[in-house]
Amino acid sequence: MPDARCLIDRYASYLPVTDRTPRLTLGEGGTPLVRARSLERETGVPEIWLKVEGQNPTGSFKDRGMVVAVAKALEQGARMVLCASTGNTAASAAAYAARAGMSCTVILPAGQVAAGKLAQAIAHGARVVAVRGPFDAALAVVRTLAEQGEATLVNSVNPDRLEGQKTAAFELCETFGDAPDALFIPVGNAGNITAYWKGFVEAARTGLAHRRPRMYGYQAEGAAPLVRGAPVAEPETIATAIRVGNPASWRGAVAARDESGGAIDAVTDAEILDAYSFLARCEGVFAEPASAAAIAGLRKRARANGLRGASRVVCVLTGNGMKDPERARSLAGGDIATVEATPDAVRAALRS
Repeated sequence: MPDARCLIDRYASYLPVTDRTPRLTLGEGGTPLVRARSLERETGVPEIWLKVEGQNPTGSFKDRGMVVAVAKALEQGARMVLCASTGNTAASAAAYAARAGMSCTVILPAGQVAAGKLAQAIAHGARVVAVRGPFDAALAVVRTLAEQGEATLVNSVNPDRLEGQKTAAFELCETFGDAPDALFIPVGNAGNITAYWKGFVEAARTGLAHRRPRMYGYQAEGAAPLVRGAPVAEPETIATAIRVGNPASWRGAVAARDESGGAIDAVTDAEILDAYSFLARCEGVFAEPASAAAIAGLRKRARANGLRGASRVVCVLTGNGMKDPERARSLAGGDIATVEATPDAVRAALRS
């Protein structure tokens, strides 16, 4: 039976909260683990599980950290939150701000946010401004505005965000009775891989787990500063959620990689799209393209025999496929046929 307590209450002893922290919630956390049988057959890995974070209230993993960041901001008397976003952070910040009775301002990189995510932020009442340039330019702007006292910044540079996001690692340890052998995760601004590692380290220290997993992070080839070892001025990828050229949590991601004995690598857009389609058509799980980077990375490493000794693997699917409806339409391979409403006409269309 799922734990009915809100995430803040459930993990209060692990979080920077007090009795005065509002118990804000939209029902975040407690996301499902789905066994990936088709992926197991393809890769030869005995157990592969998908952590479906798209089942969070606004459709992405961001809700775990956002609920803590907004609750702490409310506790401290803030009346407005502020973020830069490629989409998921915007949707989450706007929703939790609305729930808390606060206002929300979102700064986006112009033309780089999927329609589903932008629609969510607008629907929740956020004030949205698009700036010319990549996500990193938007983040620089909001950091300056926050330093000038405009609002409380709720990007992952806010430590409360990472504190909330680490709870996903606790959930995995609780479900399995230990940490998995390896965790595969997309990497954009690098807050999530940093948060998961923080959670696994704490789980091992407090007895919730007996071991720590190897951490495998995957960036898109056109937006892979951690792989290149230098910022990317103009990152490019169809996976908009990880189109980041200079990750704010760079050092945290490198520490997670090095301390766990894992790796951070890149996958091409073609590999991401193939994994995106595979997930939907072979596993029945619809995730946004950035999520598929973790699957593409697992397939790539399995082909290279880089997963010896890993019997239980978890892939983190960071967002719901409905976040990017236009990308999903591309799976049809063309326009949907429109015919007369007769059996013969439908049969003919199906055969063509």
